[in-house]
Amino acid sequence: MFPTRSRSEVRSTGWLTVALLLGGLLLCYYLLPLAALVVARPPGDVAARLGDPSVIGAVTNSLVSATASTVVATALGLPLAYWLARTETRWRSLVVAIVVLPLVLPPIVSGLVLLTLVGPNSAVGTAAAAAGVPLTRSLAGVVLAQTFVASPFVVVTAKAAFEGVDDRLEEAAFTLGESRAATFRRVTLPLAWPGVLAGVTLAFARSMGEFGATMMLAYYPRTMPVQIWVSFTTTGLSEAFPVALVLVGVSIAALVVLNLVGTNPWD
Repeated sequence: MFPTRSRSEVRSTGWLTVALLLGGLLLCYYLLPLAALVVARPPGDVAARLGDPSVIGAVTNSLVSATASTVVATALGLPLAYWLARTETRWRSLVVAIVVLPLVLPPIVSGLVLLTLVGPNSAVGTAAAAAGVPLTRSLAGVVLAQTFVASPFVVVTAKAAFEGVDDRLEEAAFTLGESRAATFRRVTLPLAWPGVLAGVTLAFARSMGEFGATMMLAYYPRTMPVQIWVSFTTTGLSEAFPVALVLVGVSIAALVVLNLVGTNPWD
């Protein structure tokens, strides 16, 4: 005899089919624009445009600034993430909220906030310019903007990774005479490293794609998102394709890294 399925199992299967069909429409909405971007221009035209000095300059500026901002975000974010993972203070929730705030602020508002602090008419901006390090329309301004919007990825992801490390292992290291700093370096960080790497990867990808805050604070030197905007507004959509493809490649590479380290935060 063939096995029979209960009425509840049939209803469940039917709903899953409907859910897949509806969700499949959303997946198509994600994938079709990307596919259209890839096939919109002949590969030869895209390759030729990638050799343009303005494109090369934008890619170089993005790589340099994103690397610098990721280093800053990691150097400052990891200690904060560890503190948040191990502290029991009542201020912990407030600190987490402050860390997450740049993620929910519109990028253009982030740029305005930064301008009030380091803009040319602010005390900090004036002092920095007098010292020969302008914080607007400079690579330093790009790094400041990218660090502001990207560093929360390091803190939030690393915090979750540190919380996943059994604190009894740290206590065992303490009983063996290790200091907290040595325990962090030799026990906690190696165990949490996949999650930390995921946060660093997300921060780098976010820095590469940052537009709003960078546009407000720096504009020059042009990064890839700014170059896309300039190309689109001055010469049309076709001129923006090559740089857009580079950014799509960076995003795909970031997803590959996240899945390779096995700590994709959305799984």
